[in-house]
Amino acid sequence: MGALDARKIADELQVVVGALVRRQRAVSPLHDLNLSQVSILKRLDREGPHTVADLARLDRITHQSVTVSVSRLVDRGLVRREPDAGDGRRKLLVVTAAGRKLLAERRDAGHEHLTEAIAERFTPAEQASLSESLTLLRRLID
Repeated sequence: MGALDARKIADELQVVVGALVRRQRAVSPLHDLNLSQVSILKRLDREGPHTVADLARLDRITHQSVTVSVSRLVDRGLVRREPDAGDGRRKLLVVTAAGRKLLAERRDAGHEHLTEAIAERFTPAEQASLSESLTLLRRLID
């Protein structure tokens, strides 16, 4: 397979993955959160406590934007600020139980929708083919 074919596959893969992500977001309950807030919440849940400065650097957005998003998450009880044991001047952001619950609801809604779509739209043979292609897709991220 040549470079031209690889380019076409890459283009189509970006389109399909992007559309799939947008569809998953659409079926997940938003609970009045914007994408920046959801991204922050997911990162804190996945990676553990961070400072506002850490989040701004990691997501390549302004400190001010992160501060606004974090303030809304704190006001809603989804994130709390805790003193950093190593540096009392810093505050670490930690996901609360309510924040984890909201993320679980979003994951469950998206997972359920995707499971139903696979079961309803693909034959057993197509499901097996899709499963096999996941192995290849994983190699792209390793």
